[in-house]
Amino acid sequence: MKRIIFCDFDGSITVSETFVAVLKHFAPQLSAQLIPEMYARRLTLRAGVRQILESIPSACYPEILEFTRKEPIRPGFTELLDFLEVKKVPLVVVSGGLRGMVEVVLGELVPRIHAIHAVDVDTKGEYLHPNSEFEGGTELVAKVQVMEKYPADEKIAIGDSLTDLNMALATPIVFARDRLAYYLEENQKPYIPWQDFLEVRDHLAQLWNSV
Repeated sequence: MKRIIFCDFDGSITVSETFVAVLKHFAPQLSAQLIPEMYARRLTLRAGVRQILESIPSACYPEILEFTRKEPIRPGFTELLDFLEVKKVPLVVVSGGLRGMVEVVLGELVPRIHAIHAVDVDTKGEYLHPNSEFEGGTELVAKVQVMEKYPADEKIAIGDSLTDLNMALATPIVFARDRLAYYLEENQKPYIPWQDFLEVRDHLAQLWNSV
């Protein structure tokens, strides 16, 4: 594979931090306690997210999907997919959130995504039980592990928050906004700032045409 793009979902493809909103809505007290600890990096994402999810009754899962369904997609995402299809560059969605949420929001765009890696949930018990094929280190979905599945000459990451930090640090070209930009500046890692996917598309077009 010559090129591949790894794109976060919450706050990147979606306009807002969808998964954080779900956690705050369905587990408000525990979220208020643990989310600031995760952002401050005193608590790992792996431990914090698992603890919050396991406190949510399984009966809430259909409501979680409905809560997510209305989330708007950031402008330019479809145009970016159009551009990548012409260039024959696959886009892989890597989310620290729930697979069901990703699929509900993307809807008819799902077949145009090369792969989706996210947290699956078992709803057979009284409370949600998260399962992740790529759980490891500090993450419930270890995004660098996912990236290793896809050998390519050029890897590009798109993200916005703490969940994307390890992925961004391991990727030569990074589009970063919001909290991720702040964390990358802390780590003195260069990045390309972005606000919508039209900017990403235009930057890639310029980059690849100059090669």
